[in-house]
Amino acid sequence: MPRKLFKQYTPDPKKLCEHKHMRIFGGYLLDQNLWHLNRRSVSGAFAVGLFWAMIPMPLQMIAAAATAILARVNLPVSVALVWLTNPFTIPPIFYFNYLVGTWLLPHQEPLGNVEISLEWFTKSMGEIWQPLYLGSVVVGVVLAAAGYAAIRFYWRWHIISQYKKRQQERSKPSSS
Repeated sequence: MPRKLFKQYTPDPKKLCEHKHMRIFGGYLLDQNLWHLNRRSVSGAFAVGLFWAMIPMPLQMIAAAATAILARVNLPVSVALVWLTNPFTIPPIFYFNYLVGTWLLPHQEPLGNVEISLEWFTKSMGEIWQPLYLGSVVVGVVLAAAGYAAIRFYWRWHIISQYKKRQQERSKPSSS
């Protein structure tokens, strides 16, 4: 079942509760619905995690955790997915989001001289923030919807294939 796959990669609930940034949620972390591994909870967690991974902000984990708590979806999966944007993947992902934003905003041309450096980013933030955030929200919503649908589809497909496999094994004549 897909549950085994997700359980293998989910952090221990006690460790997540002890994380310094997660302590702010206190007793809300004890809600058992936040730790369930079922089709609704995991697909919702994918939507939450993928959305927040695309938003350029510090401490995305806290935003993902708060949303997971409010939506009552799997907390560890939501929080883990924000790590899709990490120091190695942030530049290409956010540049793509910026390009999407410039495409969507009227009269907005992409900057010609882009450097992947903190100095350039802080200097240019006044010019790029609108297309960056618009593109990030749009890409985040599209990825959230796609992730939600993909997990729902995969989970259902996996259950049906396992059911068919069991039916085939039962219908085989026993050789005794």
